[in-house]
Amino acid sequence: MMTAGEVAERIRTGQVTSREVTEQLLVRIAADTDVNAVVEIRPDHALAAADQADAEVAAGRRVGPLHGVPMTVKDCINVAGLHTTWGNPAFAEYVADRDATVVERLQRAGAIIVGKSNVHTMLADFGQTVNEIYGRTNNPADLTRTPGGSSGGGAAALAADLTYLEYGSDLVGSIRLPAAYCGVYGLKPTNGLVPQRGFQVPGTPDLLSELPKLSTIGPLARSAVDIRTALRATAGPEAPYSWTLTPPRHRRLEDFRVGVVTDHPSAQVTSEVGEALSETIDRLARSGAKIVEGWPDEVDPDEQGDEFGRQVELFFALHGGEPTSMIVNNLLATEYARLEARRKWQRYFEDVDVFLCPTSFAVAFPHGSTTINDQPYDAQVFWIAHASLTGHPALSMPIGHTKDRLPVGAQVIGPWHEDDTAITFAELLAG
Repeated sequence: MMTAGEVAERIRTGQVTSREVTEQLLVRIAADTDVNAVVEIRPDHALAAADQADAEVAAGRRVGPLHGVPMTVKDCINVAGLHTTWGNPAFAEYVADRDATVVERLQRAGAIIVGKSNVHTMLADFGQTVNEIYGRTNNPADLTRTPGGSSGGGAAALAADLTYLEYGSDLVGSIRLPAAYCGVYGLKPTNGLVPQRGFQVPGTPDLLSELPKLSTIGPLARSAVDIRTALRATAGPEAPYSWTLTPPRHRRLEDFRVGVVTDHPSAQVTSEVGEALSETIDRLARSGAKIVEGWPDEVDPDEQGDEFGRQVELFFALHGGEPTSMIVNNLLATEYARLEARRKWQRYFEDVDVFLCPTSFAVAFPHGSTTINDQPYDAQVFWIAHASLTGHPALSMPIGHTKDRLPVGAQVIGPWHEDDTAITFAELLAG
């Protein structure tokens, strides 16, 4: 399966047309009866956009990095003319009248939004993707297993060759967990890096995006290079402000200082995940990279995991959920704890470049599971909680497969606003 960058290069150089690529993708989507990842498409619009892309190439015009590449976005991000349902029957008839900022920017980079990927109802499950409108999405590696949630549709679409690039959202690992379970790349950018206008529950005003939040939107892809391309195309504040992607700290794997933790009692990794992580760390050591074992000196992972739970409660209270019972002093204490956690990790990143750990303690599990390998369902949150709490960029990358060919993912956490350090590390590690 080609990456988005490879497709864009072939279109730019005339080896293939955007129309050919788009037609073939639409055929694959229409033929899918097993995965159920892409839930709405707009073929006429997509083919017209592909013809325009080909005309621009033929005319010798300068084109963007995603020129002519068909892709999908998660069904919680507004695309003008398409439904934005959040998997909720109450919004089944809602059609967006304006593109989200991230969609505008992807299209400006040349991408063609062919349709929407499936989500869990109201994005409310990090481990599964199912709703009453579109049904259940299955993992392409094993249809009896989950693709993760709530961006499971996008991750499954990438793994099943039903899209070339995807944009999803991540509050409680909703990009990273599906990426790990489906064997693709998924980035939770530095919090606030990608504008969220147009990522909102139907009927709620844009001004809610000004409230404090842990949620982010970010790309899923088949390569770290595609992740970087998508981030460059979409990140940064809206006009009149500007932004550039901070260069990576290193461009050779042997120059990286890599913090590693492979297990913890609160979410004990399975033997299959542990073996893949150990092999990855051994390969890193052979490359000459410096390995720094253990959690940051000041970080209590269980304490930060608990704090993340309180932050999620506050997030939902601020965004239309049940009012929190916290009094003002407690609210201030919670905010202080979040900023203090970020400070501790930033101090750690003064001496370490990236932190490598599991994305999840297990691989994709059977649909409907309430426990996973004799551990609580919520144990999936432990490994993704720390970057979510602090807002640091965190990239899930594939590092191998089990004997049953189920993907295993690892998480690369990078310094604040140094997303490309994590992306470049993953790119070099993948070889």
